[in-house]
Amino acid sequence: MQQVQLDGEQWLAWRRRQLALGGTPAAFDWLVDLAGGLSWQQQQQLRLSPQQPVRLTCGLSRLEALWQRHLDTAEPLQYLVGLCPWRDLELAVAPGVLIPRQETELLVELALALLGQACPGRWADLGTGSGCLALALALTWPHSHGMAVDCSAVALQQAAHNLERGGVIERVQLLQGSWWQPLRPWWGGLELVVSNPPYIPTAVWAGLDPVVRDHEPALALDGGPDGLDALRAIAKEAAAALAPGGLLVLEHHHDQSEAVMALLAAAGLEQVQAHVDLEGQQRFASARHGLT
Repeated sequence: MQQVQLDGEQWLAWRRRQLALGGTPAAFDWLVDLAGGLSWQQQQQLRLSPQQPVRLTCGLSRLEALWQRHLDTAEPLQYLVGLCPWRDLELAVAPGVLIPRQETELLVELALALLGQACPGRWADLGTGSGCLALALALTWPHSHGMAVDCSAVALQQAAHNLERGGVIERVQLLQGSWWQPLRPWWGGLELVVSNPPYIPTAVWAGLDPVVRDHEPALALDGGPDGLDALRAIAKEAAAALAPGGLLVLEHHHDQSEAVMALLAAAGLEQVQAHVDLEGQQRFASARHGLT
């Protein structure tokens, strides 16, 4: 790995030149952190003490090329670097797989809070994508059996890579197919199911920033005319698939809470609840299969 050293004033001047080309300071600093090995905290410290030496894990030309490509094509920096920090993990990401979002970290915390001290013997992640949720859950419960489902072979390959990197690949079964269908052999025995399905209405997806719309997979984002196609499919068969008392936790669009809770209640699930994200918006829903 190439090592580059320069002083702080040189680095700050170089940073200003790169930002003069376009883009946001936050995105550029993220690139330097992930691709150059200079943490955000170190970058902030250099503004206070520019006489400090700067050590980068790759050459300036490499960082310049990545930054220019991002500016020219709107490709997500996570794809260009091949990494995405998420929760306390560093996930490998690539085109064809949704980049994990910060709000989805709360889906893990919500599932843990609702289960309390219980450890599910068998759980599933529907629409696993990069495998972020499956990896987090497998690390939390080392004696459980997990299953990660996705209809995309590309996503499953990426999920397998992240699960292997996390040391849990032997405890999570990867299954290709649509939502509950690959899990039929375990229907009635799933104690926890989590999902971050596509939920953006098609018209809204079409108007997204090009960095998302033109590069991240529509399969993982576009939820149909009202954004509820996948959520309907998940709610419809949840009661049959969940174990008695089994818990379902979903992420949805910020304005879909009422509709999603109605879907879950109509499907015969109980204890249907809405949950808020860090901005106070109702972005998650949970429900249980009745004990009787």
